[in-house]
Amino acid sequence: MEKHTIIWRGVEIEISFTPEQFGMVDHIELRTENKTPLPVTRTGYRSHFIDRGTVAHHGGAVAFVNAWLDHEAKRTGWSGAQLSLF
Repeated sequence: MEKHTIIWRGVEIEISFTPEQFGMVDHIELRTENKTPLPVTRTGYRSHFIDRGTVAHHGGAVAFVNAWLDHEAKRTGWSGAQLSLF
């Protein structure tokens, strides 16, 4: 398992990457400090299984996650603004 920490648009994200988990798929986990939402999760946590080799094809876990977040932010029009519930 690989662990990385990145800052994406001011949000610290811990990435855990397990290539070929169960011998069949790659596994990415994202966690943000204080459960900060991201374009791929409202809770600050995401577990994602992906076809084996996809992460390596994108240049590794850090490059894959940055590209994934950028793509989803653009696709959804995500601004990162959090709304207050109170």
